[in-house]
Amino acid sequence: MPKPKKRGSNHQRGAGGQPRNVQPFSDEDASIETMSHCSGFSDPASFTEDGPEVDEEATQEDLEYKLKGFIDLTLDKSAKTRQAALESLKNAFSSKILYEFVMERRMTLTDSIERCIKKGKSDEQCAAAGLACLLCVQMGSGIESEEIFKTLGPVLKKIVCDGTASIQARQAELYSTMECLENIFTKAYQRDRDTNGVSSTHNTVLHISALLAWTLLLTICPMNEVKKKIEMHLHKLPSLLSCDDLNMRIAAGETLALLFELARETDADFFYEDMELLTEKLRALATDGNKHRAKVDKRKQRSVFRDVLRAVEERDFPTEMVKFGPERMYIDCWVKKQTYDTFKEILGSGMQYHLQSNDFLRNVFELGPPVMLDAATLKTMKISRFERHLYNSAAFKARTKARSKCRDKRADVGEFF
Repeated sequence: MPKPKKRGSNHQRGAGGQPRNVQPFSDEDASIETMSHCSGFSDPASFTEDGPEVDEEATQEDLEYKLKGFIDLTLDKSAKTRQAALESLKNAFSSKILYEFVMERRMTLTDSIERCIKKGKSDEQCAAAGLACLLCVQMGSGIESEEIFKTLGPVLKKIVCDGTASIQARQAELYSTMECLENIFTKAYQRDRDTNGVSSTHNTVLHISALLAWTLLLTICPMNEVKKKIEMHLHKLPSLLSCDDLNMRIAAGETLALLFELARETDADFFYEDMELLTEKLRALATDGNKHRAKVDKRKQRSVFRDVLRAVEERDFPTEMVKFGPERMYIDCWVKKQTYDTFKEILGSGMQYHLQSNDFLRNVFELGPPVMLDAATLKTMKISRFERHLYNSAAFKARTKARSKCRDKRADVGEFF
């Protein structure tokens, strides 16, 4: 009878030392409960299905074993293998809280990220930069994250400021200093093409990323610095509302709304001289009926600029509610919206999970410590498959009935949005 292979064997390479395909971090892995540091907490969503109990200690070991393999593969000679390993680590860090695991290996991870950024090409650099953000999210706001930033900051800043570097790599490394970001997005104020010959479309994507990152950093600046930045940019940003790129128009509009919000917080008597001209431009974007634009783009633009116009003209913000587990969070200002959108872009589908259990994120949004749910509470929150089926069927029928009223082919309906 053949002996089973040892767990520590070199399973990552095939014959001849050639790199093998990396088995990525999957949804099945993400479903494993790995919160050893926070026993007693569970995601209520994971209790909607009836099933056998899982050996949490064993699954935790299996997960950590797999992640160690990915960390080792970030040193592989194959760029494709390194990138796949980085992406798998990103998926794991965005879907799970792995504080203790990361804490023990933060220097190794930092070195791997730095090496991939320095040695890798565009896609690998982007993946490494994304992993750096998630690494700081996992570590929280302590000294460890500061050490990571001090190590990677100069490397990222060098790429951001390097005009000859890949556009994709530069836009992924935009969490640097305010001045560095300003040097990038203020070029969008100029209508001329770059002298380096890079296409204006690619530059626009970079300028948008720089503007959004700069706006995020502005939200945590001291008030005296906020005033300086508002005086410097508030009269120039409206020029970006005429950009051909939809995403740039939206980014500029949302930044303007946020600047007005901050300006009014710093000065109750804040007055903007060109208010009439600005509101006229915002109103035109909120009611744009240009036939040359795609319908989807027009709808998105109108929706955003209706909110921006309300913020600038009426000092109003449409409050949004975010549900995660048994909790609710209200996004009631542009500063909070900008922060939430940034973390959501980094964490993706793992955003709700991190809102529930990540101390750092909960501190950012002032949610307090994670809510602990005992077994009795979790049992009452269980929903059987049959009950879920009935609810979904009723919701489907209601949606169908509501939509049917708007689908009468005999009615000459125009474009509502």
